[in-house]
Amino acid sequence: MPKFSANLSFLYPEKPFLDRFAAAAADGFPAVEYVSPYEHAPEEVAAVLERHGLQQALFNLPAGDWAGGERGIGCLPDRVDEFQQGVDTAIRYARALGCPKVNCLAGIAPAGVPAGQLEATLVANLRYAAPRLAEAGITLVLEPINLRDIPGFFVSRSDHAERILDAVGSDNLFIQYDFYHMQIMQGDLLPTFERLRERIGHVQIADTPGRHEPGTGEINYGFVLSELDRLGYDGFVGCEYKPLTDTSSGLGWMQPYR
Repeated sequence: MPKFSANLSFLYPEKPFLDRFAAAAADGFPAVEYVSPYEHAPEEVAAVLERHGLQQALFNLPAGDWAGGERGIGCLPDRVDEFQQGVDTAIRYARALGCPKVNCLAGIAPAGVPAGQLEATLVANLRYAAPRLAEAGITLVLEPINLRDIPGFFVSRSDHAERILDAVGSDNLFIQYDFYHMQIMQGDLLPTFERLRERIGHVQIADTPGRHEPGTGEINYGFVLSELDRLGYDGFVGCEYKPLTDTSSGLGWMQPYR
């Protein structure tokens, strides 16, 4: 039976961030995830998690100027010091929140920088981050993101992520496999998932087109979720979608799994 994590950067958007935890707990989610906890003190977020009996499933390494359009700094050659400082920050937050996994966003490829230099930077950064996170008991994942939602994102396909994992050579680096992104970029969702099963550290879902609830688009999530069970995936499934109406009234798709 899949375990679902509410992505609070997407769900309950009408509520202030810290109020979304209570809403997720009231709707029966056992865990939460989101882009960033860094706008709040770790003790404040930890208290909200404890108050509502929620687990922290995942958050991202510091991803640069999100409001200004940045979507990660992992591949940016001029931001290596900032990336390394961000690893320390993420460890501090993950320890406070009891978070077992953090995600690295590679970032948008800057104009004029050779792809080989960007890849070498990302590989070096991940080689730095993976053992430091391992020492703290935290798993590192790398997420491919589709080029429709984030044009120019440096890692957009599972085979590119796989190549980077090979180059890094760490047993503490996995792929974050978002079925929505992968349907847009490559399809062949479940054969790819099965082939990469031992290299996948976290799963996220949304339907396409529209990035709405499962059941609103072309992905057969009844089959997908049953296959995750069959293939032995026992981690959280992150619900990272834009509710068509309000979040709570759109959770009917989840009823068979409760």
